[in-house]
Amino acid sequence: MVEAILGKKLGMTQIFAENGDAVPVTVLKAGPCVVIQRKTAGKDGYEAVQLGLVEPPGPKPLTKALEGHFKKGGANPVRFLREVRLKSGSGEVKVGDKVLVDSFAVNELVDIIGVSKGRGFAGVQKRHHFGGGGGSHGSMFHRAPGSIGASAYPSRVLKGLRAAGHMGVDRVTVRNLRVVQVLLEDNTLLVKGAVPGPDGGYVIVRKAKAPHK
Repeated sequence: MVEAILGKKLGMTQIFAENGDAVPVTVLKAGPCVVIQRKTAGKDGYEAVQLGLVEPPGPKPLTKALEGHFKKGGANPVRFLREVRLKSGSGEVKVGDKVLVDSFAVNELVDIIGVSKGRGFAGVQKRHHFGGGGGSHGSMFHRAPGSIGASAYPSRVLKGLRAAGHMGVDRVTVRNLRVVQVLLEDNTLLVKGAVPGPDGGYVIVRKAKAPHK
């Protein structure tokens, strides 16, 4: 059994629990997915499948290599492809099998992997949450990073020092989000809390690797 599915973040909203509490949820278009390639321990050294998210329209004109890859798998070209590891004893999974949202259940914990929003070039306060300097009494030191190293020794800036720079567009995993609703007809999952990335961004939803007890 494949314990993950590919999807797309549609946005956030809120629903009301039975006790009247407002629950913030993220709406995910999860699947349908198709197995494009099967990797085995005997041939590749590990067990995995390559999933493709089925969605209209198809991708732009493909390279010959990708065209042959999809043709070999007997599947139509897709935009979003990702490889997912299989556990030992996952059963017989073969090329062409479908992975649907019904593999997840309400109250199940999931990990969601996405790419964070790009923030461009950011300073240390926004990027690393530095406190900053004084804001009054003639201070001219507000958002600067402060000391970045000693002058006498080692007379250089050490590697790894937190500084201003590019922020965002990183692979982010949010663990142990709870599934609130599973809408089978719409291939949609509602999970409690926020998910990395912008609306319309692609995500991987997998069963939680280290669920809370």
